[in-house]
Amino acid sequence: MQRTSLIQRLAESKGFDIAVIGGGATGLGVALDASLRGFKVILLESHDFAKGTSSRATKLVHGGVRYLAQGNIGLVREALSERTTLLHNAPHLADALPFVMPSYKWWESPFYGIGLKAYDALAGKASLGPTELLGTQETLRLLPNAKPEGLFGGVKYWDGQFDDARLALALARTAQNHGALVINYCAVVDLLQDGGKLVGLECQDRETGKNYKVRAICIVNATGVWVDNIRQIDAAAQRKSVQKMVAPSQGVHLVVDRKFLASDHALMVPKTADGRVMFAVPWLGKTILGTTDTPRDDIPREPDAFASEVDFILSESARYLTAAPTKRDVKSVWVGLRPLVKPEGLEGGSTKAISREHTVMVGASGLVTVTGGKWTTYRSMAEDVLRHCFDAKLLPPKSGGQTEKHPLQGAKARAKDAPKISDAPGLHSYGSDEGEVLALPGAENQLAEGLSEAMVRYAVRSEYALTVEDVLARRSRMLFLDAHLACGLAGKVADILVSEGVKDPKTVEFEALALQYQGVDSH
Repeated sequence: MQRTSLIQRLAESKGFDIAVIGGGATGLGVALDASLRGFKVILLESHDFAKGTSSRATKLVHGGVRYLAQGNIGLVREALSERTTLLHNAPHLADALPFVMPSYKWWESPFYGIGLKAYDALAGKASLGPTELLGTQETLRLLPNAKPEGLFGGVKYWDGQFDDARLALALARTAQNHGALVINYCAVVDLLQDGGKLVGLECQDRETGKNYKVRAICIVNATGVWVDNIRQIDAAAQRKSVQKMVAPSQGVHLVVDRKFLASDHALMVPKTADGRVMFAVPWLGKTILGTTDTPRDDIPREPDAFASEVDFILSESARYLTAAPTKRDVKSVWVGLRPLVKPEGLEGGSTKAISREHTVMVGASGLVTVTGGKWTTYRSMAEDVLRHCFDAKLLPPKSGGQTEKHPLQGAKARAKDAPKISDAPGLHSYGSDEGEVLALPGAENQLAEGLSEAMVRYAVRSEYALTVEDVLARRSRMLFLDAHLACGLAGKVADILVSEGVKDPKTVEFEALALQYQGVDSH
């Protein structure tokens, strides 16, 4: 097992230039950027990589059409540039996806068409394809499940999509390839100070319960919706309190069979009944419906969807789809918490108007906190974090930009006839690592479509997996695609994990989680 050597390196370490707390998109991006600049890096994640928000995105690599409508040109331009970079650096995990916005009012096509052509113009050479105004018949050809009654046509535009959890793994492995020590299931329990300044941290290996002290010159808090918890630990050492900087917002997604959107084009609704944007997106052989934007005061690891959110998504789907799914058709329901940065004076109320931009803040002790932002811009966010570290004189400046054209683990040019991200999962998801998977025992033993015994072994040996959930939620995306099927596979996966040296694959805990993801009647 990989973990033994990782923990040994942790125990023997003499100190690091930078310690990153949090193994989601942002933290992993920082770890990779810093390691490519030549810094000695450690990243610690209390659970699994991308366990939180970073595995629960709407799976879109996008510039943010909605942000354009809000007039945030700078964010859109940055995101469009980063979209191209991501698609280029991880072609096995991200690709272009065409969207169609059906128009049921005569003015919608010209109105939104102008906006989307501006989106193209901002993209410039990074454009994935031209925006097109469609007639009624062409719209129905591309979206055969769209309601024909009252349809005036539509607008077709291009964005990207990706496999978020597997991209996080690719980042972790790429950072490790360049010297970073990245460890999951290792929680930071304390911050070490000397004279009011941070000098390190204390972490606990959740497998053994053993604690380790880690010296680090610079500490980055990249824990997403949980950043205030780390900030509070930092403040407590100085007998201070902190004002919360995150206003969590919940986004719910429902997964249904592909028959409800029998197309390789996504459907986009620019304005639902309550003013939100909604998508029906083909992804890994299924269709994702969502999302919502509901404020929350708490930050659970596994948030539940509210009944009103499920009803909202299904009712909005029924407005646009000829055969709309019902609760019985839902294969999986999952929820992500957005770490939106709270403006001063905001208490409660809607989160829709809160900026989706990230924030970096350096505390009096030297703690660097980053939160907000979105998956598409993880790379530029990481660069910004390093800039703040340099400006605060926490690290000696070293030139950056290496991540812009650095291929991620498994990167392999996509052949024209290769499966898309919207197609069912399989070996192609591993890119250039496909041969390594095929060489392992059980390559011919298919546990389910897109999941072999060899893939489970590879998850343990090369992808940091320690539990059934790690395998079926994030190395394979089975839990997110079909929670009932994932539950039925738990025992088989657990047996393989045990044969690979895993002591406790946490089968019972996964079965309870799969039950939560399965049914929407109880939510």
